Amino acid sequence: MSDTAPSRQAPSQETPGPQAAKPRIAITYCTQCNWLLRAGWMAQELLSTFRDAVGEVALIPGSGGAFAITCDDALIWERKRDGGFPDIKALKQRVRDRIDPGRDLGHIDRANVDQASVGTASEVDTTGRQQGTTP
Repeated sequence: MSDTAPSRQAPSQETPGPQAAKPRIAITYCTQCNWLLRAGWMAQELLSTFRDAVGEVALIPGSGGAFAITCDDALIWERKRDGGFPDIKALKQRVRDRIDPGRDLGHIDRANVDQASVGTASEVDTTGRQQGTTP
């Protein structure tokens, strides 16, 4: 009888070199306020944007109106301190500034450049018309 089973190779015994620990983002949310969906959505947005740059995004149930986002124990956003919930754009920028300051966030960063250049692209006179245009 011949052996037709495929041969198996021994698993590689190589161990990967030391890697820098990736940041941990924690979102603490108030369960009494039913903020789980908001926290989950923000976690999803952060994971989608920073997929390879973060090691973990954790949801931590809390109480008493708590809503805070930390990155490696540094407070990124706190609802009471910062006056409400973060706009996702502002949250992504704060996380980026913490974990990878040189990273381009694409359309989020370009929107800031576009808004800053609105006044310089064409001068507007006191009547609200652009200079150099005919009435």
